[in-house]
Amino acid sequence: MRAASARAVLRRADWCMADTVLFELLHTEMVAELWAPDPDPGPGGQKTSLSVLESMGFRVGQALGERLPQETLGFREELEVLKFLCKDLWVAVFHKQMDSLRTNHQGTYVLQDNSFPLLVPMASGRQYVEEAPKFLAFTCGLLCGALGTLGFQSLVTASVTALPACKFQVVIRKP
Repeated sequence: MRAASARAVLRRADWCMADTVLFELLHTEMVAELWAPDPDPGPGGQKTSLSVLESMGFRVGQALGERLPQETLGFREELEVLKFLCKDLWVAVFHKQMDSLRTNHQGTYVLQDNSFPLLVPMASGRQYVEEAPKFLAFTCGLLCGALGTLGFQSLVTASVTALPACKFQVVIRKP
């Protein structure tokens, strides 16, 4: 009986690893496609690419929010919602919790991930820091979409000072 349950756990771990690898590959290809050299770049250029990635993330965040159990949709406090995102949602998407959550208690929150999975493959150090924002746009949209589904309008920005760590600043808009 133990061997069967151990095999089931290993099978789930294999699926989890496969999901992670597929998500990372899909994300990398989305970024590469949107940043591919365009012989006829339209107005906006890379800003448009960031908007497209953020919009994709927003829709995924909305979809994840719609699939949440009904009891999670009853959050009333901003801090409860942000704690939920840092723990439960982050684990569901990246298979790890956010490393820290800070607030000024005035609607601004800073979420820090010291080993952000979408930046880990790049490298550590400062040489690729300029390339990092395009790998964070999707996740900014994802957070914004999930917050919107939970009833909080927000503005999410990201920053990187040293890879693979990043910070997401969430500003909750007051109605």
